[in-house]
Amino acid sequence: MIPGGGQPNMQQLLQQAQKMQQDLARAQEELAQTEVDGQAGGGLVKATVTGAGEIRNLVIDPKAVDPEDTETLADLVVAAIQAANENAQALQQQKLGPLAQGLGGGGMPGLPF
Repeated sequence: MIPGGGQPNMQQLLQQAQKMQQDLARAQEELAQTEVDGQAGGGLVKATVTGAGEIRNLVIDPKAVDPEDTETLADLVVAAIQAANENAQALQQQKLGPLAQGLGGGGMPGLPF
């Protein structure tokens, strides 16, 4: 209900919802195309992921490779990927945060977003 007793304009609400869905889809596509980096071990291991979290590249400096200590290398790889994913999540929040608030933040009651 609108203050004063009027009914919400359903057509207008549907148009707003449709625009938000289009904006959200556009932002998600942009995230899928954007790449972010993370690194570990002072740059010995670098990971690149998309804004959507898909791993695209992993670079390991030969200095990080010690056949006697593959556990440390594995830890560095995991840390680099985690750092890249944290950067991707920050990018997601930046791009999708305002849209998600508009969709799920009570902006349009009764819509399943």
